[in-house]
Amino acid sequence: MPSLFDPIDLGAVRAPNRVLMAPLTRGRATREHVPTAIMGDYYAQRAGAGLIITEATGISREGLGWAYAPGLWTDAQTEGWKPVVEQVHRAGGRIFAQLWHMGRLVHPDFLDGAAPLSSSATQAPGAVRTYLSLEESEKAKRGYGMARAATLDDIARVLDDYARAARNARAAGFDGVQLHAANGYLIDQFLRDGANLRDDDYGGSPENRARLLREAVARLIDAVGADRVAVRFSPNGDTQGVIDSDPESVFVPAAKWLDDQGIAFLELREVGQEGTFGSTDQPKVGPAIRRVFTRPLILNQDYRGDNAQAALDAGLADGIAFGRPFISNPDLVDRLRTGAALTPDVMAHWYSRGTEGYTDYPVLAEAA
Repeated sequence: MPSLFDPIDLGAVRAPNRVLMAPLTRGRATREHVPTAIMGDYYAQRAGAGLIITEATGISREGLGWAYAPGLWTDAQTEGWKPVVEQVHRAGGRIFAQLWHMGRLVHPDFLDGAAPLSSSATQAPGAVRTYLSLEESEKAKRGYGMARAATLDDIARVLDDYARAARNARAAGFDGVQLHAANGYLIDQFLRDGANLRDDDYGGSPENRARLLREAVARLIDAVGADRVAVRFSPNGDTQGVIDSDPESVFVPAAKWLDDQGIAFLELREVGQEGTFGSTDQPKVGPAIRRVFTRPLILNQDYRGDNAQAALDAGLADGIAFGRPFISNPDLVDRLRTGAALTPDVMAHWYSRGTEGYTDYPVLAEAA
């Protein structure tokens, strides 16, 4: 069986190892969602990953409801990404842009008070920081608003937005794109029956609920080629109020369809009963997906060196995506290879604005 440190072909990308950097929202862009110079430093520091998947990146003003997260729908945002990608490539890395529409998780504050878009007229639990709440304090949050059900015209517009963002990603120099179809965001809101209450061609049966996924992937393939498109699922458990009563019925056929399209890879974020960032009693769908998805399958959630290699040894995955360990260990691949201790991250700096807790974590030589 392969080692974590063996190369792998991820579609058009030849990755030198199977340690991927998972997408991690960090909030260091401008208020206009334009990438900044420190983002180039941050990603270049982590270029030792087999492949970097960027933080979730908005495809439209309508689809982005996270303060200071980057976008890919304007010329200024595309130009802002270019030096970031160039730094990663100069450091020897490879990088995909993760394309994001948050659906009902876009607070109305970001939309001048308008209702956000979703599969159905539902309201997400919890609260989020908005620019208005940040004027009160760094920790202030506002509860989500009621979403409106997407019309067919809305869906057509969203598909155009995905295609434009993919073209912009390639124009910015990215090696490919990943469709964010996980974590309770728009595609996930259509996929899972806990949020999709529709009775048209985009609701009801698992096949219908996966229609938007298929159409979005088809548009991305048309824009950049199948071998530069990846997809992320979070099939089991409740994520931001989104859950499915029978995950295998929707995600296994969807994975089979993705396999038939020849995408670069599929990433699964699946929580367990004792997860450190979410937990569930719903069994993982990965083993069933593995039987139908023959292309590279990447697993994510609560992996360290030992259990990551064990997943490869058991044939459950072809690579592992690491999230939080990459925040505080820019040289994570070297640390996993040598068995060195991992530096813990500081959660208080995940979404702060400066370099602290972002680009100031030491590599092994500096730590010594």
